[in-house]
Amino acid sequence: MKYISTRGGISPVSFKEAVMMGLATDGGLLLPESLPSVDEPRLAQWQSLNYQDLAHEVFSLFIDDIDSRDLKELVERSYSTFSHPEITPLTKRDNLYILELFHGPTLAFKDVALQFLGNVFEYLLKESGNTMNILGATSGDTGSAAIYGVRGKENINIFILHPHKRVSPIQELQMTSVLDENVFNIAIKGTFDDGQEIVKGIFNDIDFKSRYNLGAINSINWARVLAQVVYYIYAYLRVSQAENTKVVDFSIPTGNFGDIFAGFVARKILGDGKIGKLVLATNENDILSRFVLNGEYSKSEVVPTVSPSMDIQMASNFERYLYYLNDADPDKTKIDMETFASLGVLSFSSAKFSRVKNDFSSQRVAEAETVETIRQFHEKTGYVLDPHTAVGVHAALNKRREHVPMVSLATAHPGKFGEAVSRAIGEQKLPETLQDLVGKKTRCSLLNADVNEIKEFIQHNAMV
Repeated sequence: MKYISTRGGISPVSFKEAVMMGLATDGGLLLPESLPSVDEPRLAQWQSLNYQDLAHEVFSLFIDDIDSRDLKELVERSYSTFSHPEITPLTKRDNLYILELFHGPTLAFKDVALQFLGNVFEYLLKESGNTMNILGATSGDTGSAAIYGVRGKENINIFILHPHKRVSPIQELQMTSVLDENVFNIAIKGTFDDGQEIVKGIFNDIDFKSRYNLGAINSINWARVLAQVVYYIYAYLRVSQAENTKVVDFSIPTGNFGDIFAGFVARKILGDGKIGKLVLATNENDILSRFVLNGEYSKSEVVPTVSPSMDIQMASNFERYLYYLNDADPDKTKIDMETFASLGVLSFSSAKFSRVKNDFSSQRVAEAETVETIRQFHEKTGYVLDPHTAVGVHAALNKRREHVPMVSLATAHPGKFGEAVSRAIGEQKLPETLQDLVGKKTRCSLLNADVNEIKEFIQHNAMV
C-alpha cells in the first residue's frame, strides 16, 4: 500500500514514510492510493473478533511494511492502557446505541488513535535511530491524548499548542500537569484555528521541518484516521448482528472532520449499503453543517461554547474529503484549497452538492439544546452525556430512521466537562483519575499566536 498527497506534489510513499511525514511536503494531506474493500466471507470472519484482533486485521489492509507480528504487538500494547475489555463498548439507551470511546487514559476518543500512534512513533524511531519533535495543536482532547501517548518515550519531544483559557479546566490540567522532560505545553493567546494555522505554517517550512525532525499528531496524520476507522467497523459488526440488519446509521459530533471522515472510509471498506447515514453534528461553530446543508464551505468567527473541542472554523481533514469530491483530482484540490486560503470560501456545483447530500446528513445544535439534551437524556435513561456527545445524540434522535439502528459516538467522559454537566443535571462527581489532577503541579508556557515566536521556542527546546 502506497500513500499519495491530496495535492499531487509527492511521489507515492510507504506507510512508515507517511506516518513520519505527517503533512505531505507539498502542503497536502496523505491518503492511500486506493481504498481496499472487504468481501462478505472476510466480513463474516471478522464478526467474532475482539477489538484488538479486528484492529490488526483492518490495519493490515493499509500497512504492509511493518511485520505482522510486530504490528500485532503494537496493537496489543496500545489498547492495554484502556479500562474496558471491549476498548470501545456499546450501550443501548432510548433505542439508541452509544459507542463509548472514552475508556482510554485521558477519557476521550483521541486515545483510540494516539495510543497507537505513540507506539508506532517509538517503534519506527528505534528502528531508524532517529529523534523526533512532535508538534500539534489542540482544541482540548487531542493534546492530552497525544501527551499521554508519548510521555517518557525515548527519542521524542512533544510540543502542544492549546488556546489559552479556551479549553475546559480539566482538559488544561490533563495537559499541563504532565511534567515529563519531553513534554512542552504552550498556551497561545488566540483560538484553536490560530494554533492549527501556526502548525501548518511550520510544517510547510520544509527546511525547518527537516532540521528539527518534526512529526505530526493532529489528524493530518493518516495513522490517526486509520485507527478511528476500526471502531466504526467494530460497531457495525456488533449492531448489525444484534439487530439482524444489514444497515446501521451513525451520528458523529465533529469539528475537524477527521472522525466523520474515518466513518466515510469505513463505509468504503465495507461497501455501500452497510453504513447508511453519516450524520455530521456540530455546535454553533457550524462550518461543516453549512457545507452539508447549503453547499458552501466558508469561514466564520469562532464562538466559545460548552463543547470546546468543536469550537473550530477550519476543519483540517476537509481536504481529504474534498479530494474524493473532486474525483481524486489533485490539481483541482490544490486550486480549491488555495482559493479557500485566500478568499475564505468555497462553493460547489449542484452535482457536487448532490453528492455531499448523499454522503452526509447534518444538524447544527445550539448551546441551549446541548444542555437540554444532557438533562432530558439523563432524566429518561439515567445516562450522563458530555456536551460533545450530547450534540451527537441530539442530532441522532432527530435524524434516526424507523427500522434502522442508530449509533451515536460518545467522544469524551462527562467528568471532563463538569461545568456544562452541572448546568444540566446538578453537580457531577469527577472520576478518580480526574480528581487526582486537582492541585497538581503544572508547567506551561504562555506565548503569542505568532509562528516565529513558536519556532523560537521549538528551536530552544527541540531534541536534535
